Amino acid sequence: MLTPGFTGGLLDRADALRHDEAALAAAKSDWRARLLKLENFEPELDDMGMLGWATLADAPDHAELVLLGLDNGRPHFAAYTPGMRAPKGRSARLFGLLDQFAPGEAATYAAARSVLDWHSRHQFCANCGHQTAMFRAGWGRNCPNCHAEHFPRVDPVVIMIAEHDGRALLGRQPAFPPGRYSALAGFLEPGESIEEAVVREIAEEAGVRVRDVRYIASQPWPFPSSLMVACVGMADDDAITLDTHELEDAIWVPRDVVRAVLAGESGPFLPPPPYAIAHTLLTAWAAG
Repeated sequence: MLTPGFTGGLLDRADALRHDEAALAAAKSDWRARLLKLENFEPELDDMGMLGWATLADAPDHAELVLLGLDNGRPHFAAYTPGMRAPKGRSARLFGLLDQFAPGEAATYAAARSVLDWHSRHQFCANCGHQTAMFRAGWGRNCPNCHAEHFPRVDPVVIMIAEHDGRALLGRQPAFPPGRYSALAGFLEPGESIEEAVVREIAEEAGVRVRDVRYIASQPWPFPSSLMVACVGMADDDAITLDTHELEDAIWVPRDVVRAVLAGESGPFLPPPPYAIAHTLLTAWAAG
């Protein structure tokens, strides 16, 4: 099975340094320390798909440093500057870059983008409304007023296909490129297991009831900070009742057709891009 996109990070996250102010200060003063190059939250890549790095001297004025991790003891940071905001959408340039990352590089970018975006949206305490301050090497914020501690959140999302009689249920959203179909997806709700969320989401979006849900793989998705949990559920029948608020269309596709499309042959749909967990899910399902 393919390795899901945005996984396989090569940095040691160095949790011990997050709790050790002296060690963190030493990391920041290390002449080898590197700073991730970002422009409006978008990375710089070289011809080999490697991320661009600068020195800490290149950090913007008033920037706060987030420790991304260590590579053979060499500290790697990202810079948070008060007032920075991630763009609402993803630019055409960024979409183009997502196919170009060398192995492991996308995972580093995903961690940096997600945690910086979290800082940009969590400047004030959710408990008392007071301005918070960065701590734990940038992997948390604390409140000097009520002493509440806040940590970067991850929003779990189930992404899944229903299977019936050797066919996969795929859906299409209006925002997709022409011809593209993908797995269905939706956020987990409070008090719900992964399996229950899969059953509910497929029923809500396509009117198909599934059982025997099985886990396939997971993927961080840094737009802004989700964890995609890929699953397959077995359907008792193939009747589709479409929720047109969620989907434009849904189709059942036989396994051999999915294999052919993933191999680059023409077919009734365009597959999701390789960096998306939906592509990994379809590949795993098509392999049987």
